Amino acid sequence: MSGTRVLVIDDEPAIARVLRPALEGHGFSVAVATTAAEGLTRAQDFAPDVILLDLGLPDEDGVQITTELRELTEVPIIVLSVRNAEADKIGALDNGANDYVTKPFSMGELLARIRVALRHSDDGASGKRPETRVQIGDVVLDTRRHEVRVRGEVVHFSPTEFNLLELLVRSAGEIVTHRTLLYKVWGPEYAGDTQLLRVYIAQIRTKIEERPERPTYIVTEPGIGYRFCDADDSAAVQAWPQAEGQPSRRAEPGA
Repeated sequence: MSGTRVLVIDDEPAIARVLRPALEGHGFSVAVATTAAEGLTRAQDFAPDVILLDLGLPDEDGVQITTELRELTEVPIIVLSVRNAEADKIGALDNGANDYVTKPFSMGELLARIRVALRHSDDGASGKRPETRVQIGDVVLDTRRHEVRVRGEVVHFSPTEFNLLELLVRSAGEIVTHRTLLYKVWGPEYAGDTQLLRVYIAQIRTKIEERPERPTYIVTEPGIGYRFCDADDSAAVQAWPQAEGQPSRRAEPGA
C-alpha cells in the first residue's frame, strides 16, 4: 500500500490530526479537505486512490457529495459517519459509496476496510473479464457451469439463489444494500421487498454456512444490507463488530 493516495474529506480537526500521521505511518500519501467544495477540487487535483468521506460536512449533505464524487472518479469511497440514521448510510451506499465506518473506529478496522476497497478497485481496473470460477473459503462459485460447491460437495441452487449469491460473492468484503440486491436480482418493482430478500438469504445460508444461525460468510449490516466476508481479510472482518461503537453482525430476525 506504500504510495497509495488517500483523500480525507472531514471537517473535524481531531480526525485529521489522528488520521494523517496514522495513515502516513503505513506508507500512504494523505491529503485533507474540510468542506465538500474543497473535497471535490482535491478529488481532481490530488487524484486519490481511495476517499474517506464524512457525511456531516458544513457546506453540503454527505449523500449529495457522494453522488458528485462518483461523477468525477471511480475510486473507492469509504464513508466515515457518526450518524446512526440508516437512511443516511443507505443513501450514501446506494449513491456510490463502497463502504462505511461508524465513528469512533479503530485504525485496525479502517485499514482493513481500505485494503478490501483497494483490492477490489485493482481487480476492476485490470480490464480483465470477470472470472468464471470464484472461490472464497469453502465456497466455490462456477458461473460457466452454473454450479456451487460447498466444502467440496455440489449444492443445488435455484437460478435466483445463484444470481443473488454471485452478486454477493463478486462484491465480497463490501456492503451491498437491500435495495441494490433486490433491484439487480428481481428488478425495480421489488426494490422495497426486504422480506423477500430475507427469505432468500436464509435459504442460501442453510446451504453454505456450517451454522446458519451464526453466519460467517453472509453477515448482516442491520437495516442496511449484507456483506459476503472476504477470505483474504477474514480475521479483520471477524474483528470489525468488536471495534468501538460497531453493531454486531448477527443475522436479522427471520433472515
